Amino acid sequence: MICSGKNFTEFEIDFQSDTEHLDLSKNRLTAIPSKAFQSQWKLQVLLISDNHISHIDDEAFSSLENLQKLDLHNNEIKALGGGFSTGLSSLRELTLSCNKLKDLFYSSFHHFENLQKLNLSNNVISFIEIGAFRSLTRLRQLHLQNNNLTSLHDGIFSMLQNLEVLNLANNKIKEIASEVFTSLNSLTILTLVNNEIEHIKFKTFLSIKTPGTHILLAKNRWFCDCDLQRVFGKLLSVRRLILDDYYNVTCTEPLVLRDSSLASVDTHLCIAETVTVLVITFTVFVTVVAAIVMAERNRKKRTGKHWSEESEMSYESQD
Repeated sequence: MICSGKNFTEFEIDFQSDTEHLDLSKNRLTAIPSKAFQSQWKLQVLLISDNHISHIDDEAFSSLENLQKLDLHNNEIKALGGGFSTGLSSLRELTLSCNKLKDLFYSSFHHFENLQKLNLSNNVISFIEIGAFRSLTRLRQLHLQNNNLTSLHDGIFSMLQNLEVLNLANNKIKEIASEVFTSLNSLTILTLVNNEIEHIKFKTFLSIKTPGTHILLAKNRWFCDCDLQRVFGKLLSVRRLILDDYYNVTCTEPLVLRDSSLASVDTHLCIAETVTVLVITFTVFVTVVAAIVMAERNRKKRTGKHWSEESEMSYESQD
């Protein structure tokens, strides 16, 4: 049933009860009431993209037990209620890209046990509750690119053992917890391009056990020093991890290395640090030796002066 571009403003439409595919895209709908689809129990595909929807009643989709695909992209949805996933236990693909979502909570996703693809890109998401996706044990793709995430805490991706694609590009991520990827046993593509990462810990990516995981890390705010060189050196030696864009990883700091490829300077970073350490060590050594020499000279002067005074006093007593 194709109802795209009909300028509908409300769900006062006589849908046939045996409809399996319903296209309501490109209309002027602003909300989805709780009983909008109560007779469409055979529905498998529901497209409501490109509307002006800002509110979805709890349990709005509760009767859609056979729904496989739900597309809500390019609307004005700011929040998902606790009953958003009610009735959608068969859903396999959910698209919520290009909305205004800011926070994600477990209560909004806990009935999506069969979901395989979740697209949350191009929102303003800055907070994800720990374990928000823990019911999505069959999820294979999670798209969170183009949001406002600043950190990745341990437990955010817990229970996603079947996740294959995790896209976190174009956020503001600066901090990544060392165990955040531990539960991702099937991960094949991890994209962290264009964030604000300055340093990473080796064990953060070592926790990924999937053979042949492709990791993308270019366009971050890398602070190129000996520690970073060592981390990337270790990552490159791990056979199961593939750094696809290593030669596109460029330095932001220090200023003298800005826009330089890490690959072109990595062999010099620790050398420079070693030279600096040697110079400092040599300077300290010279200073200590000089101090010892000066102290010894002063001691000899004091000893000589004391011996001279004793000799003079002895000579006078003989007279």
